[in-house]
Amino acid sequence: MIWTVELASFLTDAPWPASKEELIDYADRIGAPLEVIENLTELEDTEELFEGIEDIWPDVPDDEDYFYNDEEYDY
Repeated sequence: MIWTVELASFLTDAPWPASKEELIDYADRIGAPLEVIENLTELEDTEELFEGIEDIWPDVPDDEDYFYNDEEYDY
């Protein structure tokens, strides 16, 4: 299972919290790439609901990962 920011972006508006089946159905309905659906099918079968993309991809980059100190650069 390989996630990228682009693939994860298809789940931004998913109906969280959601089960694995609900996420697969959502991805299918919005026309997400096959890679998204394949990644979701590889998730462990569990009764617990996923609260957000962080439950699926724990290393998802957040806004702080893209923060650059503008003072270090001369524009």
